[in-house]
Amino acid sequence: MQWLKFNWLSIKSKLIVMLLTVSSSSILVTAYLGYQSGKSNLTDRVFNQLTSVRASKAYQIESYFKTIRNHIQTLSNDPSVGTAIAEFTNAYRQLENVPLPADASPKINAYYQNEFLPKLAQTEQGSPVLNSFLPEAIASNYLQYHYIANNSNSIGKKHLLDKANDSSEYSRLHSRYHPIFRNIIEKFGYYDLFLIDPDGRIVYTVYKETDFASSLTVGAYNESNLARLFVSVRRSKEKDYARIIDFEAYSPSYGAPAAFIAAPIYNQDKFIGVLAIQVPVDEINNVMTGNRKWESDGLGKSGETYLVGQDFLMRSVSRFLIETPEEYIQTLVALGVNNETINRIRQYKTSVLAQVVRTTAVEESMMGKQGIKIIRDYRDIPVLSSYSLLQIEGLKWAILSEINLAEAYAPINDFERQLVISATLLMLLVVLLAMVMASLFVKPINQLIASARKVASGQLDAIAVLETQDEFGELAQSFNLMVSSLHDQTNLVEEKNRENEQLLLSIFPAAIAKRLKQGEKNIAESASNVTVLFSDLTGFSKLSDSLTAYEIVSILNDLVTSFDETADRFGMEKIKTIGDSYMAVCGLSVPYLDHDKRAIDFALEMQAIVRRFSQERGFKLNISLGINSGDIVAGIVGRNKFIYDVWGDTINIASALKSACPEGSILVSHEIYSRLCDLYEFAPLATKIEDGETTLEAWQLKSTSKIKPS
Repeated sequence: MQWLKFNWLSIKSKLIVMLLTVSSSSILVTAYLGYQSGKSNLTDRVFNQLTSVRASKAYQIESYFKTIRNHIQTLSNDPSVGTAIAEFTNAYRQLENVPLPADASPKINAYYQNEFLPKLAQTEQGSPVLNSFLPEAIASNYLQYHYIANNSNSIGKKHLLDKANDSSEYSRLHSRYHPIFRNIIEKFGYYDLFLIDPDGRIVYTVYKETDFASSLTVGAYNESNLARLFVSVRRSKEKDYARIIDFEAYSPSYGAPAAFIAAPIYNQDKFIGVLAIQVPVDEINNVMTGNRKWESDGLGKSGETYLVGQDFLMRSVSRFLIETPEEYIQTLVALGVNNETINRIRQYKTSVLAQVVRTTAVEESMMGKQGIKIIRDYRDIPVLSSYSLLQIEGLKWAILSEINLAEAYAPINDFERQLVISATLLMLLVVLLAMVMASLFVKPINQLIASARKVASGQLDAIAVLETQDEFGELAQSFNLMVSSLHDQTNLVEEKNRENEQLLLSIFPAAIAKRLKQGEKNIAESASNVTVLFSDLTGFSKLSDSLTAYEIVSILNDLVTSFDETADRFGMEKIKTIGDSYMAVCGLSVPYLDHDKRAIDFALEMQAIVRRFSQERGFKLNISLGINSGDIVAGIVGRNKFIYDVWGDTINIASALKSACPEGSILVSHEIYSRLCDLYEFAPLATKIEDGETTLEAWQLKSTSKIKPS
């Protein structure tokens, strides 16, 4: 449609359009190449920046865990730590036979009911059961009473108590070692430090949460990640190593994410316990967020670096939770995150072990790959992402540095706007220049147009005179030659039209040929009450063994010509010949009331033609004919090489009758028989004809007149 509109324009307008198109194309191509080059360079620069930040953060995290590992190995080999755990273990066992204060049980129960369980229930599904968390051993109750329930310091500050107000050996040891261990976790930034005896009892902790003096083999915490880490270390039977276990929700820390690293403690070759440290989440977050100075790290206003575990949950806090918590929560709600997860994020103010990150970058990282890619992040926002797998023994964490695509491409978007403004101004200038040049260019064309109009009005002697020596002058000469030969060409076209019309009439019925001549292409119609005749020459194929191809074709051509002439006489329309088969229809283009009788008479005449032909030339030819009447569909098939053909069950039945017809006979359907049984004598065929899934009745023509019974 746009091309048709373009053709209606004047040459002057077209020239303006072409000049504008060429100039505009050059401007647009140049602008596009500049834009793509800038975009590619900007993308590479941002990816390089992200990769640099990611590598730097990865090195810091890996170094941090390596430092912790080395430190805990050093502590576990320190004789004073070995002495401490041995003494704490013995002191703990001594408390098994010490009577509890009268108010011990009520105070412990009150602490769990009023302080611990309500806070734990805020992030747990259902309501925690009191009895499942209460310590069972006498020593555990004793220590939790003095250092937790009866500790005057508030929650989170229980570790400030150096010695309980009792005379136990345990408290004496606690007053000696506790300041040392407390100083260690404060100096190195650890969350907590544990001494665990060989039986899995936590005989000492710095922070004094509800896991203090509890068992890791039985009770509420026997399935925690700390319990599994203890079992792994105890089972290993090795010295001078440390193992780490990934973050999980840890009940003593009120369900907050907790990871642990532990090392065995030996007294010479005797295993005497385990030293464990609770890894601080804050230190990891400080590294990943650059102490919340993302822009200083080159991450702009939307970039961040974060960690993801192999369970596809975050191991560091999301920048967006820190900067815009409500907007971050609303994003999670819009993404369909369940209320339990959202409540957990609100409660702990962290996305660690809460935010699912199952992006393409994370999946490839978990397969050990590293790379850069444009993806949709955990907020379903397009980002540029640089990713890899951290090299930390015991942990399978992916590290990703990402920045919003919109922010990363902001400079190129500004550049794009400048390009559009500049290109628009240049195109306006080109339009003015094109209009001036086009006016000068089309002046000779207008002179040619005037001459062409004279020729169009019938003045075939009109001559175009141009004084120019360029292509327009040559065009004028060619125009004059064209006019002089126009009359001859017109006569030749008329002659070819007559030949084409004759050719169409020789191939198609007159009505179809007329419709084709008028330009109709999709010709298809239904016809009712027509009779179809199929014939098949028998004995003709044997002639090919003794005659040449030319002689075979000549004989067949003579027969078909005779059939065609006879068909015209009976009002039959030949549809096609297939080898030595012949097909004709009566009543298709011209309706006949006696179409079936005409077909019978034509079939009898075809038999006579074949017999006469065989006698004259000494051949043993015969013909089998099948006739049926009914409804058909006719139409033109093909585009470049097309034929006129007919379809329908009527055609198929006629073909089946022809195939089943005895040599030299005429076989008709029940429809033909019922209409012409008073005019001709028929005999039923001994065997019924199978046509697909239908059994057909056939009747063989015996006489051209009905024999009346005497």
